[in-house]
Amino acid sequence: MARRTFIIGVGCTQFIKPRGTRTTEDMGLEAATKALLDAGITYDAVESAVVGYCFGDSTSGQRALYALGMTGIPVTNVNNNCSTGSTALYHCNNAVKSGLAECTLALGFERMKPGSIGPAFPDRPSPMALFNAHNEEIEGTLGTNHGPHAPRQFDNAAIEYFKKYGGDKSHLAKIAAKNHRHSLANPYSQFRDGWTEQQVMDATPITNTLTKFMCSPTSDGAACCIVASEDFVRAHALENQAIEIVAQALTTDGPATFETDSAMELVGYSMTKACADKVFKAAGASRDEVGVVELHDCFASNELITYDALGLCAPGKACDMVDKGDFTHTGKYTINPSGGLEAKGHPLGATGLGMCFYICMQLRGWAGPMQAPGLFEGADPRGKYGLVHNIGLGGAVVVSLLRRPEFYKEGAKGKDGMDGRGRLGYNHAHICRPVSRADVERVRATREKGRSEYVLRAARL
Repeated sequence: MARRTFIIGVGCTQFIKPRGTRTTEDMGLEAATKALLDAGITYDAVESAVVGYCFGDSTSGQRALYALGMTGIPVTNVNNNCSTGSTALYHCNNAVKSGLAECTLALGFERMKPGSIGPAFPDRPSPMALFNAHNEEIEGTLGTNHGPHAPRQFDNAAIEYFKKYGGDKSHLAKIAAKNHRHSLANPYSQFRDGWTEQQVMDATPITNTLTKFMCSPTSDGAACCIVASEDFVRAHALENQAIEIVAQALTTDGPATFETDSAMELVGYSMTKACADKVFKAAGASRDEVGVVELHDCFASNELITYDALGLCAPGKACDMVDKGDFTHTGKYTINPSGGLEAKGHPLGATGLGMCFYICMQLRGWAGPMQAPGLFEGADPRGKYGLVHNIGLGGAVVVSLLRRPEFYKEGAKGKDGMDGRGRLGYNHAHICRPVSRADVERVRATREKGRSEYVLRAARL
């Protein structure tokens, strides 16, 4: 039987505008150091690592982790478009769940170029070429659109949704404004401007419907999650902060992506639905037991259609729930309390792990000004679970359902008399600080054979 698995440590860098000021290995080192400090372990305890990024050379994962230790563990590098970070977590989780390891580390980072994303290898056909071609065919019946390929495709999905169920651009503005408003409380966010609905509506047009503030920006950043078994949690007295991965799935496209003339299918509507259905069935849980969600709002239009796909509302009722304010702190669900991709940024390889960082902090109750209200109050089942949805075109969706385990001990201390906040010296759930060389020294591999001073000297912290 599969074992229970837990996220015991998380870390994140600030997501920033692409400036080329930080290397992927230095951002990765910061995020991994914070996660190890949070968990109160050294790199010696990590038995395998999976590192995700989309724009980088081979073995960038090893380069980022070697400053922490050269212990000979397997390090695998993955690229699954925008779902890369969660894909790294998925493989780390499976290694622990299956008994192949007691403790694994999932790291994701990205250093991007400003502006719309283009092909990384322009000398060969893009794997997205079929998606782009089919999108143009769909526009032949749905209506001509303009702008870069990705926002056009997601805009077309919203246009199709509006034609089927009603709604208009104002609903996308409400979603985007909600996310930008949430982002005001997040010091990790790339944008903390709190754009209003009218400002969102009046921003620079990107496609027929989407404006600049309805779109996620390109970003630089890194995030890390450490996954461990229940035996590891108890051996290290981490019952005061371990968050259980109750169920998780990764799905890819079905034939409907290309065999229908649906813009919603082209951007992964059924892929998301199949993934969510699989996760809730495995967990034996209902959507009503979810209180907080980090949802992949690469564009406000994707957040809209994903409400339906995840089953957070009845089919076609997303716009009604948006109008009622059901997806913010005062509604049925708190969606993207971090500000979402539209506000906090979207460094592709880090995004999914960053989402898990925020949900773990929500479920620990550490999120401070970002904390979703009512998560742990009364007998209402709302808030039992936190949900993470991460999608990449091309395609892959990862859905993760997290919760506090029954043995969670709020306020208890670990073996060292602290929790993650004490080990870092501040609450990194809602306080963003860099790491120091002394921080790295505290979590580096302790075995002399596992250290390289040569690598550490190259780090810029």
